[in-house]
Amino acid sequence: MPAPGGDDPSLVRSAADDLERAAEAALRPRRLEEFVGQRVVREQLSLVLQAALGRGRAPDHVLLSGPPGLGKTTLAMIIAAELGAPLRVTSGPAIQHAGDLAAVLSSLDEGEVLFLDEIHRLARPAEELLYVAMEDFRVDVVVGKGAGASAIPLSLPPFTVVGATTRAGLLPAPLRDRFGFTGHLDFYSSEELERVLVRSAGLLGVPLATDAAAEIAGRSRGTPRIANRLLRRVRDWAQVRGDGTLSLAAARAALEVYEVDALGLDRLDRAVLTALCTRFGGGPVGLTTLAVAVGEEPETVETVAEPFLVREGLVGRTPRGRVAMPGAWAHLGLTPPAAGNTLFG
Repeated sequence: MPAPGGDDPSLVRSAADDLERAAEAALRPRRLEEFVGQRVVREQLSLVLQAALGRGRAPDHVLLSGPPGLGKTTLAMIIAAELGAPLRVTSGPAIQHAGDLAAVLSSLDEGEVLFLDEIHRLARPAEELLYVAMEDFRVDVVVGKGAGASAIPLSLPPFTVVGATTRAGLLPAPLRDRFGFTGHLDFYSSEELERVLVRSAGLLGVPLATDAAAEIAGRSRGTPRIANRLLRRVRDWAQVRGDGTLSLAAARAALEVYEVDALGLDRLDRAVLTALCTRFGGGPVGLTTLAVAVGEEPETVETVAEPFLVREGLVGRTPRGRVAMPGAWAHLGLTPPAAGNTLFG
């Protein structure tokens, strides 16, 4: 069921549009002690922030990496809250020119936190400006044009950059090296997601049964954003068709309506598996051919469906194409061909 105004209609996609971010805002933890999961990153970040507060100085720049929906933006907000500092939010795609970044940097106050989401998508001239700003706390403002142009250095007050990226490998080494602390966020366990759901249900003011929390967590792909999204849809079902209680029966009935199965697969995921197993005998099959079979663009199949299917061991990528792993046949209740495919046969 498409979300109004959203580019991605699926409930189990980790991306978020403006409406999704607005819904998330009410559920975000405000302090590090409220943040669930990511124990190692949380402990390391706590030491960095406490040490900086003890010295009365801005902490080192922080780089947060990991798949979408795991809490990078939330941690950036928590960092500012723990420091008692203002938070300035922008993103790599929003900064097209070095002048755009210079305008942002020159308006920062001392100790302010600058959050750069999708920092790997910064334009190259802006990256080079950021190098100097992060290391020397200055920007060079170019005055004039052509042979008469001159650069005037402008000092900046100490500030902290918090960068977030889903693709750390795309960051150039000079930029990556200027971050004093780098934290990688991993997918959550079911137990951690249950704690997230219990907390969110309390904030939403809805009763959530323990077994219902476990059911929703098991279908959330290890991602808090998806877990909270599914929780809100189960709440809707319980309000309209149930008695308002988020029971196990309500959770299962709601997720069936929204086509999220027991493993967290949605319509597109199952279409990819079904086509791979029934139309192509388990593969190998090329990405373009597979995308045509399910009626989607190759980029959609590759970036939206495949990462989770590969991570769960349902699909494999080989030099000859995509292949169905044993788990795919089992999940669909199908029997692999007797001869097997080229990977297993």
